[in-house]
Amino acid sequence: MSHTPRTATVAGCTVLALALGVSLTSCGADGNPLSAAPYDAADQISYNAPTGDRKKADPDQPLEVVAEGSDGRITDVTAIDAAGRYVAGELAADGGRWHSTSPLAADTRYTVRVSTEDEDGAPGRKVLTFLTGKPTTKKRLDVTFGPKAGTYGVGQPLTAKLSKPVKDPAQRAVVERALKVDSTPATEGAWHWVDDKELHYRPKDYWPTNATVQVRSNLEGIKISDRLWGGRAKPLKITTGDRLIAVTDAASHSMTVYKNGEAIKTIPVTTGKPGFDTRNGVKVVLGKERFVRMRSTTIGIAEGSSEAYDLPVYFATRVTWSGEYVHAAPWSVGSQGYANVSHGCTGMSTANAEWFFDTVREGDLVQVVNSGGNTMEPFGNGFGDWNLPWDKWRTGSALVAGDPAGPGPEEAARLRPAAV
Repeated sequence: MSHTPRTATVAGCTVLALALGVSLTSCGADGNPLSAAPYDAADQISYNAPTGDRKKADPDQPLEVVAEGSDGRITDVTAIDAAGRYVAGELAADGGRWHSTSPLAADTRYTVRVSTEDEDGAPGRKVLTFLTGKPTTKKRLDVTFGPKAGTYGVGQPLTAKLSKPVKDPAQRAVVERALKVDSTPATEGAWHWVDDKELHYRPKDYWPTNATVQVRSNLEGIKISDRLWGGRAKPLKITTGDRLIAVTDAASHSMTVYKNGEAIKTIPVTTGKPGFDTRNGVKVVLGKERFVRMRSTTIGIAEGSSEAYDLPVYFATRVTWSGEYVHAAPWSVGSQGYANVSHGCTGMSTANAEWFFDTVREGDLVQVVNSGGNTMEPFGNGFGDWNLPWDKWRTGSALVAGDPAGPGPEEAARLRPAAV
């Protein structure tokens, strides 16, 4: 080897000094090799990537670093690409071999730092670089994050829509591992596979108030399967505002709006009558429409029926895609606070509806309790994500406890304009 090994005399002297409790700063002419600069470990290791810019490694193959001979071992390997992405790996117990356990990116330069030690414990170092080739397939998996950049309520989930379906649990794990979410202040959260082409991300609890949330993908150039490689994704940053939650009690016919835990307004309302009961559970504000024309035919009520209607509606705040709103209902003011007479929406006076419309934003929360209706669907009809308990939410991740594939996707609700 090209380094000077630590002698047995030094080792014996060190052990004796420790046994006697003597303070030792140097022992023998060579001193302590552990305090010396690491030696060049080039002759102690080999790896399976070609060197030089003209030769490129196959990104389909794992990176492998091997200790040569019997007088040394590998103690640590760090591999990182030009984008700052680390390669996960596994080191054998005897230090004889390290291999990557996460996919290499295609068409990328890697820097590999290898630490070794000889039979006497002296440290060695070697820095290696190599290039990977381009993928043989042109199929790419692109990711589009949502919602659009902006400020939202604390209930707004993040979405990741994939350009191609991913069904295999191992491939889902590769995709999910590359989707990074950072929030300031930090909060615990997880991705959930809604179906083969869409994931949602939410915290265990709601987002903190006045938080900054950023999501990005490290998937570009990463092999997902033999025929699919990660494509590009535009990062997204959103912020949150106050914690605003409107709780509607269908039994007492009232809505109480809470801002950062403090009740700021209680409003008499009417909700869905029997047969048209308003959904229970937590819903996320999807948007606001100052004017909507609502027709009973869009929810299956025939013209001429005693339940038929065709009404101009103002200050409509949407909470489901199938047509559930919080809106002005001047025709039912006499029932508001006393009876449930709507076809599923939450109705209130025009003045109260205008106040609510001006107060809430997308991502704020509307919760209905004590209704005779079913619980809001988690997916397919808006954002019912918060109606899944945290333990069940986590089973929809490919990286955390539970079935890696997660539960089957909820059947999407039919898109219908509106009910009143």
